[in-house]
Amino acid sequence: MNSVIETILNHRSIRKYEDKPLSEEQIQTIVESAQAASTSSYIQAYSIIGVKGKETKRKLAQLAGNQPYVETNGHFFVFCADFHRHDVIAEMEKKDLSTALESTEQFMVAIIDVALAAQNATLAAESMGLGACYIGGLRNELEEVSKLLKLPHHVIPLFGLTVGHPAGITDKKPRLPFKHVYHEETYEPNDEQTKKELTSYNEEISAYYNERTNGKRQDTWTGQMADMLSNPKRMYMKEFVEKQGFNKK
Repeated sequence: MNSVIETILNHRSIRKYEDKPLSEEQIQTIVESAQAASTSSYIQAYSIIGVKGKETKRKLAQLAGNQPYVETNGHFFVFCADFHRHDVIAEMEKKDLSTALESTEQFMVAIIDVALAAQNATLAAESMGLGACYIGGLRNELEEVSKLLKLPHHVIPLFGLTVGHPAGITDKKPRLPFKHVYHEETYEPNDEQTKKELTSYNEEISAYYNERTNGKRQDTWTGQMADMLSNPKRMYMKEFVEKQGFNKK
């Protein structure tokens, strides 16, 4: 055990922040930490937009499903898959890169690069005593978010990240059991064992919600997943992604 592992294992989403902006030094450290993440073939297929303006935050909060902590935080980061600079590279080097840039492979590369960078950013923020919360709700209205942030072709805002000084610390939400997610050598499916493990996990999650809400909520994880996935959302995503020049081949 060391301080890095302690920071990782202590992660929880923070949604209430003190009315205190991040310093420029903190912002730069978080972004530089994001840039230190591994990147496939050195492509660096992402950009990060920092949002300070209250009005822009307010609009983003509305677009993300009226999540108030998008508006009230120390700083709001938007993580974007970005091949726009590679369009510029194509022009500089006088080469047609469209086939590669429009491929599913490079779409996956961009998404993985963004995720790795964002996780580094989150760990850096948490190591400084700050709190953070990912905001996937930005994908509710990608057209409007893109217009608001003036994003060019070949750029997609994948998610936001609220960062700030925590106004309170929430309980840590239990994850799936180790043996449920870790396989050695090969994937070993055992559906009956999986059901038993999920039943035990449901009991743990239900107890967590019961204690956290003083008995107002006792739902299970499998129930949450079944309800959520029974109602598909953001089904416009494929069309938007292709319109932005990604995942076309």
